[in-house]
Amino acid sequence: MAITILAPAPAVPYQTANNVDDDDDDENGGVDLEGDSDMRPSKRARRGKDIVTPGETVTDDPQWMRGHGTYIAPSSTEIIATVAGTVQKTNKLLSVRPLRARYTPEIGDLVIGRIIEVQSKRWRVDVGAPVLAGLPLSAINLPGGILRKRTETDELQIRTFFSEGDLLVAEVQSLYQDGSASLHTRSLKYGKLRNGVFISVSGTGGGGGVVRARRQVWTIDTDHGGGKVDVILGVNGYIWISKHVEVAGGDTAITRIEENVSSTIYSSQNDEIPAETRREIARIRGVITLLVEEGLRVDEDMVMRGYEAAVMVDDENPGESTTYLGGDMGKRVLEMLSGT
Repeated sequence: MAITILAPAPAVPYQTANNVDDDDDDENGGVDLEGDSDMRPSKRARRGKDIVTPGETVTDDPQWMRGHGTYIAPSSTEIIATVAGTVQKTNKLLSVRPLRARYTPEIGDLVIGRIIEVQSKRWRVDVGAPVLAGLPLSAINLPGGILRKRTETDELQIRTFFSEGDLLVAEVQSLYQDGSASLHTRSLKYGKLRNGVFISVSGTGGGGGVVRARRQVWTIDTDHGGGKVDVILGVNGYIWISKHVEVAGGDTAITRIEENVSSTIYSSQNDEIPAETRREIARIRGVITLLVEEGLRVDEDMVMRGYEAAVMVDDENPGESTTYLGGDMGKRVLEMLSGT
């Protein structure tokens, strides 16, 4: 069978955003009306003035000092960006905050992590940082709230507390020189996570995502018979939404509470969760996903406002599920958030 070789077709010249007439942009309000083919280059050309890319000169004024995300070339006064992000000015210090970056631990941060490795006296935890964090055996609560020195028996039973794949909420206690963090769960607020759903969003690296706020843990009184739902916003961008568990018994003594809580704090068995509660958990998850997709901050105020808006949209459209807030439903929630 004969093979016919065709001559190559001439390449279509690529038109950048710089070739577009500025008058057309002014007439159209800066919006591309031709279609989706040229929208991506146009968006890149219309980026904000405060966003820089790697290798771009931020300034050549010698009065400025360089900060994180920048460097100064030898025998030059130019401050050049090393990451893509927004320019931040603190007095005479210039730094570039990356649009997306891994979590940098700070002492006192509330984080959610996953157990990656179990060692003899500690656990290695993934908290979204460049280096795995450590959770020492001496930094957890023993069942029953017992306060004593950890023994070899505790080391042999270390997997009964946490094993590979377990999710936990903890606090950053200290930092090491290599950037790794040491965690602790010595509080009733911390420990193993169950009866809920896990979400991973962008953390404090930049752009939208979880931000440090006054409260990272709170309880929502949901509508439609969903009961109470706990929300934990980890500063590292990991989020946990779960059914609220009441402390058994009416005794409010702190020792009694520790005994009741610690008896099930290391259990990996989920409780029975009603369908109404699961639906409201899914609704809250949809609200958080919508906030992240739109580049909005994720904190208690925005999540509560978004949840209230989602419930109102659900009431306006009976019979339709709003657990996934996409399309027109998502647009309606965003309009209610913005007050339009």
